Amino acid sequence: MRIAVEGCCHGELDKIYETIGYLEKKEGVKVDLLLCCGDFQAVRNEGDMKCMAVPAKYRTMQTFYKYYSGEKKAPVLTIFIGGNHEASNHLQELPYGGWVAPNIYYLGYAGIIRYKGIRIGGASGIFKSHDYRKGHHEFPPYDPDTLRSVYHIRNIDVYKLKQIQMPIDIFMSHDWPRGIYNYGCTQELLRKKKFLRQEVETNTLGSPAAAELLEHLQPSYWFSAHLHVKFAAMMQHAPKASGSSRTTKFLSLDKCLPHREFLQVVEFPDRTDSAEGLEYDPEWLAILKSTNGLQKTTPQPWNPPMNNGLHQRWNFSPSEAEMMQVLDDLNGELAIPDNFSRTVPAYDPTNPQPRAVPSCSTNPQTTELCATLGLTDLYAQKAQLLLDPGGADGAMAGENDDGDDAHSTGSADEPSEYPTDTSGLSNSCNPDEITIEDEWEEEEKVEDVGGEGKQVAAGACDSKKREAGEEDLLSPSGTVHVSGRMVLPEPKSGDSTGRVALSLPPPTKSAPAGGEEGASDDAEEETPVVRIPKRTSDESEATEGGTGVTPRIKRRNQVIYAAVDDDDENES
Repeated sequence: MRIAVEGCCHGELDKIYETIGYLEKKEGVKVDLLLCCGDFQAVRNEGDMKCMAVPAKYRTMQTFYKYYSGEKKAPVLTIFIGGNHEASNHLQELPYGGWVAPNIYYLGYAGIIRYKGIRIGGASGIFKSHDYRKGHHEFPPYDPDTLRSVYHIRNIDVYKLKQIQMPIDIFMSHDWPRGIYNYGCTQELLRKKKFLRQEVETNTLGSPAAAELLEHLQPSYWFSAHLHVKFAAMMQHAPKASGSSRTTKFLSLDKCLPHREFLQVVEFPDRTDSAEGLEYDPEWLAILKSTNGLQKTTPQPWNPPMNNGLHQRWNFSPSEAEMMQVLDDLNGELAIPDNFSRTVPAYDPTNPQPRAVPSCSTNPQTTELCATLGLTDLYAQKAQLLLDPGGADGAMAGENDDGDDAHSTGSADEPSEYPTDTSGLSNSCNPDEITIEDEWEEEEKVEDVGGEGKQVAAGACDSKKREAGEEDLLSPSGTVHVSGRMVLPEPKSGDSTGRVALSLPPPTKSAPAGGEEGASDDAEEETPVVRIPKRTSDESEATEGGTGVTPRIKRRNQVIYAAVDDDDENES
């Protein structure tokens, strides 16, 4: 089974699918699944664009609307998570996940599903400490604050994921787990992104919430994006009390632009007796059912239940009986229904509506799932709360939390096990990522060796970075080459405690393009995996000596950057 992984999508679906099609034709293979690690930009019409946190002049329709309208259909099954540049009103319709277009599935605020026996999980959004403990209180039309806070990850979603006990094959997050850069070629990362040095040296780069999940879930693979750079690492977790050490292979990818390493294929062994399509995960659905009463749609802070005598239940890892109840609720059918439906009109290029207002629609997929499992539609509940602030839904929405009732929702006065102090958290001014102004103007120098298009890696990691016979994916003339395998750095032990280790399926290999850090030296012998080429472009220019030049960052908006508040400067 071949799974393609993509970094930041930024609405470039046509180009991503074209790249996959090119690979399939060139290599004579078939890609089974595409995973997108955020900034998907599922913009259906002009109203959705007003719900996306990007400068107004860069709110463009891109190509998703064609797949939403039915003009096109995704040629490969696609699963994605949300990032920090999204049509948030659209994704809020699907808090538990669902189809945003035929053959394109969103994982929700957090989610776990199965595909051909592969267990895939993800968490949408990016970490911001000041919103982390709040409920999902945002609702369109957004103000300047909620336009950004709506995509900030919440502790309730992390808490749900930390109830998982069964092994995870793949996990996706938009921002990186904090500290993961210590398990790869850090010097090469800092050569590419010099402005990250202070955060790396102070260990404040990345999401502490994602780091907690990495320690708890210990998936075979973890894929991220956000920083617009390709980076590979391998983290060997400390052995659990009653199990062997487990290893996570981490890979972050770039955004979809010419000459950028934005796409990679990972090969998994086929698993017999597995269903063909997407399936619900019984353990995850059981967790959703048992934690339903913990959810809020208000901005009041919340801490998860703890074993402190104040809560009737603090461990929501599902029992076998709870998982069997999920199967009963679904009548034994785990296959995710193909029940996509359009909730708003799609963009019509022949009849643009620049004054369209953002939609606030409930989604039949969410309505159906909530009715089946007894869940709360958070979007519908928030709409009802706005219409009737004193209604019956107020208590579950967080208006009347006692902190000690039978189904406690926690207490804001209890000490939080999650980081809430902003002093030690990421505070990066990232000039390459904070807005989209420069994303189509960026340029990075590529130094060629012998005119053959081989990219030179500077720094102390050079000796690890390339194997014999490797070639860069693009020569100056624009012809496509296939890179050799990459070698992951030696595993470094991570600190982890507490959870009983669970057996994983046989390890598989990834082969990120470009010869970056890759599979471990002692990895099992397997058939080499397929490599994805970078997207070709006719925009290459030749300089003296035939050196290919790709776009270089132009800092023409420093005045704008200087005026942006701290939140904006931290979000990429």
